Formats: sequence, C-alpha cells, structure tokens
Amino acid sequence: MKRLIAIGNFDGVHRGHQHLLSAVVEQARAMGLVPTVLTFDPHPSVVLGRGALPLLTGIETKVQLLQQVSPALEVVVQPFTKQLAALSPEGFVRDVLVGSHHAGHVVVGANFRFGAGRAGNLGSLQSLGHRYGFSAEALPLLEAEGEAISSSRIRSLLTAGHVGEAAKLLGRPHVTSGEVVHGDAIGRTLGFPTANLGGIAELVPGFGVYACTAEIVGTPNKALPGAASIGVRPTLNQSGPPPVRVEVHLLDRALDLYGQTLRVAWVARLRGEERFASLDALKAQIASDVDHARRVLE
Repeated sequence: MKRLIAIGNFDGVHRGHQHLLSAVVEQARAMGLVPTVLTFDPHPSVVLGRGALPLLTGIETKVQLLQQVSPALEVVVQPFTKQLAALSPEGFVRDVLVGSHHAGHVVVGANFRFGAGRAGNLGSLQSLGHRYGFSAEALPLLEAEGEAISSSRIRSLLTAGHVGEAAKLLGRPHVTSGEVVHGDAIGRTLGFPTANLGGIAELVPGFGVYACTAEIVGTPNKALPGAASIGVRPTLNQSGPPPVRVEVHLLDRALDLYGQTLRVAWVARLRGEERFASLDALKAQIASDVDHARRVLE
C-alpha cells in the first residue's frame, strides 16, 4: 500500500511537528494512504562533517514522541549514511521514497532540500513526483507569537536558560538524561547532596539554577522534585578551565544513585550562576534555592 510520507528531522517533536503530523494523519486517511513519518539517524550534519548539533531529543525518545502523536502514524528511521548523502535528488526519490517506502504523497517543510549538495528542493521534488507517481507539497509549521515554532528557536531559548518558554513551544518540559557519576561530594558537606550527571546527549540549558523533576530510569519510582545547578561553580573553582557540571539535588530524598540514569525535566529557571564570597554564603543561597524550587514545583 502506498504511503503519505512526512520527511524531516523532527528534533524535539515540538508543537509545530505535532500539529503538522496530526494534519498528515487526517490527510492520509482522506487519501487512502498509510500515514508515515520518515526521519534520519544520525543527524545529517554529523555525517556531512558539519559537526554534531546539540539535539533536543535522542533517537529513541524522538521515536516514542512521534508514536504518541497518533497510533495510526508509522515511524520509519532511515539510516543516514555517506552513500545516502551522495544520492542525486532523483536517486533519493527513486531508491528511497519510491523504491523503499512506496510514496503516494510527500509532505515537507517549505525550506526542504535533498540530494547530494542539497540540490533538490520542493519544485524538483514535485517534478520528480510527477515522473515517479506521487504528489508533493509543503505545509507550514504552527506559529506562536507571530513566529514559526522550530527546533532552532527552542534551542536558542534553552541556551539562554528560558526553559519555561521552551516548554510552551515543546508542549512539555525539555528533558535531558545522564548517568550519575562521582563528584567531589562538596554538596554533601554543605548539607545538599547532589547527583552529578555525565554523558548527557541532549542540549543542556544555559548556566543557572533550576527547579526540575527527576526520574530514575528503569525503576517504578515516579518523578521526584528537585533543584539543579548547571555551570562551572565559580565559588568553588578558583583557577584553570573548570568543567561544566550538571548537579541535581532531590528535595527531601537521600538516595544512592551512582551508576543509575536520571531523566531530568527542566521546569523553571530560578536564577543565574553567581560567585559567592564564602561557602557559608553559598550554603545560605542553596537553601533559598531549594525553598524556591519547592514553591515552584508545588
């Protein structure tokens, strides 16, 4: 059976993506086609040597979020290889869209480019579709405050620490996951033990202190309230280029989390990163931050 294929990276599966894909499902039903989303892994920028983007979602999370849009939507992850990148626009249409996925209708973004050297665009896709037996169109993304909701817009908000604004565009808080690794236990000596996260693949919000929730991956525990710090700890690091740390303090919980994975949802930014005159002043501010986080999360 032929498919209605929506092509894109769909990083973050934000409200704009959700709106577009819901329309795709309805359109496919009317056209008698199988609604399908075609996405790529790894991100093309990695394979093409343009450097890894700080992604909003890893591939497993992205697939889960895409499947949540509609049970009728089939998700196809196309491995993005140098061989795929070298295909001409016609080769991509012939081998991938028609040969592998049986396209009957194709939906893309207005700025969609494809094929070696990004030589193909919407016009060439429509022309090739006429030759290979499918139609094609571009659908606009949903707008918020007069601007299209896009993954790049959300990345910019997160980088600036505006996790609340990003959540409005995502339709949920931004989430990062990392393994709890050993730190230097300074938080514990201050009375606020933290889980230090390593190996985070998703975009980390800008430096500052946040209210968050944290879920221990692979356990039945529900998400726990927390306060988190992202930054270089200027009060504690006096010399040398300090590493960026992501430290999560679970409110009213003392758990041994080493080696486990925490999935952290960033709810609200409480303040920027600051240097304090003493450890006592830092401890007092952390206590205030924890109270602030508690109020936000309640």
